[in-house]
Amino acid sequence: MTFVAFHTGAGGLPKLAVTTVWSTAEIYLHGAHVTRFQKLGEPPLLFLSEQSRFEANAPIRGGIPIIFPWFGKPADKPGQHGFARHCSWTLKEITTAATGIVTVRLVLPPAPELRAGEIAVEYVVTIGDALGAELIVANHSAAAFDFESCLHTYFAVGDIDAVSITGLEGVDYLDSLDGHQPKTEANAAIRFVGEVDRTYLNTPHPVEIRDESLRRTVRVEKQNSASTVVWNPWIAKSKAMPDFGNEEYQRMVCVESGNVAENQITLAPGQTDSLKVNLSTEGLP
Repeated sequence: MTFVAFHTGAGGLPKLAVTTVWSTAEIYLHGAHVTRFQKLGEPPLLFLSEQSRFEANAPIRGGIPIIFPWFGKPADKPGQHGFARHCSWTLKEITTAATGIVTVRLVLPPAPELRAGEIAVEYVVTIGDALGAELIVANHSAAAFDFESCLHTYFAVGDIDAVSITGLEGVDYLDSLDGHQPKTEANAAIRFVGEVDRTYLNTPHPVEIRDESLRRTVRVEKQNSASTVVWNPWIAKSKAMPDFGNEEYQRMVCVESGNVAENQITLAPGQTDSLKVNLSTEGLP
């Protein structure tokens, strides 16, 4: 059976709860934020901090924050990671296919940065045996629109010491912990022994998270995404974040799909850009 219902979520914020024959999910209108996806009989796919603030002017810590229209904190921008994750999005449509897959479509309200509505932004979440997310940006203005975008996905893991990430060997990246210096990934499998904050460039291919503790592999497949960001805050940064538990770094890793830095998008008048990810799991033998 498939069920879709509105509820009052944490902090009094409205959320959409979805149940399919394969999985359950939750989406907050605040930030169009997917905070939960869990296949039946499996641990949650997404990590959500127990310290997360559910407030109108603050981002939710965990799940899938939408980073748009800039990444990081450029000197000429008012805040970090854009404004989309702070906004209350509008629910446009919910559909259920004959297969039982549920599709939720949300719209970002007009903003000055979006040229009073001439830049249209929609977000489509697909819930079934896998979790799909698509950020669609259309330029209806008379001038080109430059932007960065990223689906800043927090994945739940059993123990960060037992996690490895594959699919990035030989890829050039910017190391945020070393002044954004360009480097090349030498390892076939990335493991974590300290803080990691890297932007891998020109990476349209899938990436996999192997979790020995939870005995599963998470596969991140994407379309029209040239950047992959890998992040774990480790000990010191975890303690410095007020909306993140001191030990929670042990139970999460971010593998983010987007187009940032030199992979940013220049969208010509009349063009549409679609950033799409599909997140699936498979048990380890």
